[in-house]
Amino acid sequence: MDERHRVEFRCNGTLVSVDTAPGESLLSVLRERLGLRSVKDGCAPQGQCGCCTVLVDGAARVACVTPATRVAGREVTTVEGLAPSQRAELTDAFVATGGSQCGFCTPGILMRAAALHARETIDGPAVDRALAAHLCRCTGWRTVIDAIGAPRPPGPARRLDAAARRATLEGGVPQRVGPAVPLGEAGFADDGAPDGALVAVPLPAGSDATALDAVGMRWVVAPTLHEARGLAAKVQGRRSTRDDAAPLPLPVRPPGGVRLVTGWVEPAYLEPDASWCEPGGSPASPLANGGAFGAKVVSAAPAAARALADQLGRAVRVVYSREDVVRLGAKRPPIAATAHVADRTLDVAGTYIGGPIAWDPDPPVSNLTVEERWEAVRRPGPPTSPALRAFPLAERTVLREGAVTEAGLSRDALDRDERVAATRLLTVAATAGGALGGARVELAPATGALTRVEVRVAAGDPLDEVVLRSYCIGAAHMALGWVLTETIAVDPSSGEVLDLTIRSFGILRARSTPPIDVTIVDDPGPPRSRGGDSVFAAVAAATWEAVTAFAGTRPETFPARGTAAARAART
Repeated sequence: MDERHRVEFRCNGTLVSVDTAPGESLLSVLRERLGLRSVKDGCAPQGQCGCCTVLVDGAARVACVTPATRVAGREVTTVEGLAPSQRAELTDAFVATGGSQCGFCTPGILMRAAALHARETIDGPAVDRALAAHLCRCTGWRTVIDAIGAPRPPGPARRLDAAARRATLEGGVPQRVGPAVPLGEAGFADDGAPDGALVAVPLPAGSDATALDAVGMRWVVAPTLHEARGLAAKVQGRRSTRDDAAPLPLPVRPPGGVRLVTGWVEPAYLEPDASWCEPGGSPASPLANGGAFGAKVVSAAPAAARALADQLGRAVRVVYSREDVVRLGAKRPPIAATAHVADRTLDVAGTYIGGPIAWDPDPPVSNLTVEERWEAVRRPGPPTSPALRAFPLAERTVLREGAVTEAGLSRDALDRDERVAATRLLTVAATAGGALGGARVELAPATGALTRVEVRVAAGDPLDEVVLRSYCIGAAHMALGWVLTETIAVDPSSGEVLDLTIRSFGILRARSTPPIDVTIVDDPGPPRSRGGDSVFAAVAAATWEAVTAFAGTRPETFPARGTAAARAART
């Protein structure tokens, strides 16, 4: 018996008829059958990232959890089907505010914005409710909210080539800036795969499916993504109820000093690892328009695509699911460390999970002598990467700022650069790229909830202030989450990652993200790289200090979930 169902519907104004497989989603039909690459697969079928949002009869719907049979006789609209004037208005707004960086999540957010505008409900609460269905890891939400809001007069003329240079400095890989990016046309690896390519997915643990060996892993290969995931018995995303305690024990606190342990943190980049390759060819890079915060540096996808294409003599797509990304992708190395000041010496000592790392010395802290000792240790768990955003800069900065505060030293004497210290911001950090960042985090006096983050950044010639500001806001958002809410559970015996859903990562949603004000300091000289990393470190340290001042005690674990700020951020 033929279990396939013929479904007819109108897509972007054109009647289409598709034979769907049992259980096939609207996302699969749009992307895999009709070739509409603007509809992105960030978590299918969790329905938690919003990247595949489309309009069904004018209402926003998440396509990965919408059965294809449900749209029979209905009208489906993707960004390609928006009226040209509306599409241009939305994309221009996102470019003007910096509301799109890598651009993977933005097509879905554009469709949500189109639905809001159609209902003429674009006030703050309506936008917050709408964005609850989405995740944007790059921008920190504030620029997205600005882009969705009321139309604004055009700003000063911008050089988008210079904007792309700043984005490349911040992201660590070549990046594009322009109207094509919010539309999802930034050249993501899986979007360029040739028609008819075989599809390979990682074999989940415990699956007995027929698989091929490549790059030390097992891969299920099939003619379509839907078939490959079905044969592999794809692991369904789940949120555990297990304890997500830090994998390293708290060290002994030094007299008058501080101690800190951090847990496993999922980078949560939205474009799952992907690549494709022709036999004997060069595989597509999984870093098409974003660096994945450093986490894709060791991705197996390109090498696997090349090896499998050579084995099979055909083009092969390698496509990770969200669950594959979480199980196999690199995490921020957890640490356990102490810091204290004695006899004008700042002493930092700690352990971290992972392999050897070259710990480059930081600039001196005023007239203090700095001593550091770090030891790499092994623990069961997912892979780690020292390339992740602001590691180890943020870890060292929070420890050092905490130590000098506990020692009662004058912060004015410890500020490292007057360019960012002029407004009495709480902390200053320097990156290897030369950029400097300062931050102040404000909490509500009555509740301890986040109310505002103030950032100053000195990065030489900004090249494009919109892009630099967007990256700094995104870094601040990520730092707030690292300190207050972000963690995943990992089985301490087997090292298996237990939290596999987007919502289990603890990432701050739009409604929980406070206003983040960025001042770009006049800093003569050539462009300095990684302004966002310096801001990440500064905001993390400032958040730790603000929470400590409010509570009267210093949290000793990240995330600092027992604090008022963390409780409020999770609501």
